[in-house]
Amino acid sequence: MRSQKKKKSRKWLRVTGIILLVLLIGGGAYGYTVYHSFKKAVVTMHQPLEREISVKRENPVVFEKKEPFSVLMLGVDEREGDKGRSDTIIVLTVNPNNNSVKMLSIPRDTRTEILGKGKEDKINHAYAFGGVPMSMDTVENFLDIPIDYYIQINMEGFKDIVDAVGGVKIQNDLDFTENGFHFAKGEIALNGEQALSFARMRYEDPRGDFGRQLRQRQIIQAIIKEGTSVSTLTKFSDIFTALGKNIKTNLTFDQIMDIQKNYREAGKNIQQMEINETGTMINKIYYGLVSEEEKQRIRTELKKQLELQ
Repeated sequence: MRSQKKKKSRKWLRVTGIILLVLLIGGGAYGYTVYHSFKKAVVTMHQPLEREISVKRENPVVFEKKEPFSVLMLGVDEREGDKGRSDTIIVLTVNPNNNSVKMLSIPRDTRTEILGKGKEDKINHAYAFGGVPMSMDTVENFLDIPIDYYIQINMEGFKDIVDAVGGVKIQNDLDFTENGFHFAKGEIALNGEQALSFARMRYEDPRGDFGRQLRQRQIIQAIIKEGTSVSTLTKFSDIFTALGKNIKTNLTFDQIMDIQKNYREAGKNIQQMEINETGTMINKIYYGLVSEEEKQRIRTELKKQLELQ
């Protein structure tokens, strides 16, 4: 019985970082100690916004009715003396009726209107100008869909989460050096500091932002793998402490429990989406331009996923 409880409890180790919500959707039963440890972490993470509902919705999403919803995930690079920018921008659209989650990565250099500033700029600048609210409004306007919730992770805290699971191993496809760390091709073991440098590198990668997004996904998948192998409850405490320190969300504990209860099957089917862009220089600044046809393709797919068509 005790081993069965431990086995069930390990599923909570999947809760981490940028794909926190997706992993929660796929979570399962949990033990008493883990439940209360996680609840305490969520209370720390909870940071509500003034906007209670998207301007593109008439009524709030009702999880008990299994209504599709969306989440904006922001990986924010906060440095001392600098508010930071959202280096990672991911939109999740969750539909329990077709049991799927569509995950769209938006490149940080994407040129679009920054809602509230009245000008076009890189989409990741919305966070620097107006924090989470302006980021949500700008992404809503860009995709023409409601953004219902947000999850923000401090990328500096990325290393805390990696260290909490005891480090990670990943398969590296590009030989490079970053911040004094050399990352050879093949399988490499990383601690938190190394993982952060690995995930941040951009300029030595011919794939640019797409390469960095790939490395970030690799780290997250490795965190999940290492987390699910941990068998002691003290590790749960370390991981939840790291999450509580580095993640903010307007989702409440009760809402997360409702999502887990009603959307669990959707989390088993995650479909990646990408935006096709054309890189160009405008006033000596690099931007990613998205054609109207590409915008329409993305918008149509997301609206269908949210059952708005």
